[in-house]
Amino acid sequence: MIDSGAVYSLVPTPGLNKLGIKSFKTVTFTLADGTHVDRQVGEAHFEYNGERGGTPVIFGEEGDSPLLGATTIESLGLVLNPFTRELYPMRMLLV
Repeated sequence: MIDSGAVYSLVPTPGLNKLGIKSFKTVTFTLADGTHVDRQVGEAHFEYNGERGGTPVIFGEEGDSPLLGATTIESLGLVLNPFTRELYPMRMLLV
């Protein structure tokens, strides 16, 4: 699932462990209902249609839904069209 409102991506912990990804900090996140949860965060490389990018990743626990967050989308040089829910190449600017 793509969630442009989420900053980081979330991947189930067993998958990250299998890939050898290690956490380097604990972050407190606020859920949609206002409750707070602590989750481990590491760094992973994602690939989509041949584009790769490194980004923080949340170690998901039981009951957490995997998702692709805004930081990951941007690190891949992509932007989400909220109307079609499709990913498109980002127009890169160097100012």
